[in-house]
Amino acid sequence: MIELINDELVFTFPKVHPEAKFSISFQRTLRIPDDGLDYPLPPGLGEFPMKHVDDYADKIPSLWIEHGGVMIPMYQSEAMWLSFDSGYLNEHETEYPFAIKIATGKINAVTGGEWSNSLNEKPQDYLVAPEQPWLDGYCVEKGFIRQFVAMPLGSGYSAEEQITGKQEHGGMQIMVFPMKKEIFEKRFPKIERKRVDEDVCYMQAAPCESAAPDMGLAPGGRMRQEIYDDPFDFNDWDTENMSRSFVHISNSLVWRAITDELPPNVPLTAKEYDRYGLPWFDYYDENAVAVEGSQRLDKLKSIIQMGKEKGENPLPENTSVSAKNIVELKSKLKKDQVREGSF
Repeated sequence: MIELINDELVFTFPKVHPEAKFSISFQRTLRIPDDGLDYPLPPGLGEFPMKHVDDYADKIPSLWIEHGGVMIPMYQSEAMWLSFDSGYLNEHETEYPFAIKIATGKINAVTGGEWSNSLNEKPQDYLVAPEQPWLDGYCVEKGFIRQFVAMPLGSGYSAEEQITGKQEHGGMQIMVFPMKKEIFEKRFPKIERKRVDEDVCYMQAAPCESAAPDMGLAPGGRMRQEIYDDPFDFNDWDTENMSRSFVHISNSLVWRAITDELPPNVPLTAKEYDRYGLPWFDYYDENAVAVEGSQRLDKLKSIIQMGKEKGENPLPENTSVSAKNIVELKSKLKKDQVREGSF
């Protein structure tokens, strides 16, 4: 079952396990410069508002109704990242594991392959939570992604249009697979004693418009971020029980006409943020192995690269920044361990 709760997509699998619950939030963020440099993680600037498409059936494209799901507003050239959370289970001393497939315009964000309803091991076309706490973009190289940036569908910039030559789907597609119940219980048996959570979970800090409603996602600036290899056995995933959702992206100015609600304010630029010396982030997990990245996605042209070919300026405020104030976030600190920050 999928529910929309407090602007988050919540996936529950009660037939698999009573604790199999997973949520995804869509976070606004700084758009990092698309300038050929590699940047650390930008901060989160709050969640995007989210609505059921069925509530606005008379105001949205018929294809949105066919796909179902939810919708969010994004300004042209605005960036986003996805935050994953399955909730810490004290009795098992872990979060319930999930395999998550993410695609934009039905192009897989990890491999660059076209959409399929199956989970594929070689190459790995999914993420694993809680090992992967978030995703900011397309996995173009080992240790690097290109940021998700909204562009009008039909402009030619989106990953979908660059790979397929079509402007058919847009938006984002999400599919979630839980770990099998018997595998979870075996790997993470209940511990009767009560104790304090050993893990410290960190999140990124609060980490010209087209008249058409449809928006796609295109590859923006390069960011340092690892997509982790699956630490479990492929057969641990319950491929018989999955849920999927289509996330439509509405042009922010059209959002008001659809919902009668104002979209969020225009986000800060990276230059404005960096001018005040506010923090950026680096996240690493010493025990995790990163996937190699997709050569197909690495061959995509970034928005600026394609804009130069078109003789257009698609990204306003694309000035390079220094990003000097970087906070290192480390996964899975030991019990009672204090993280050393910058002084």
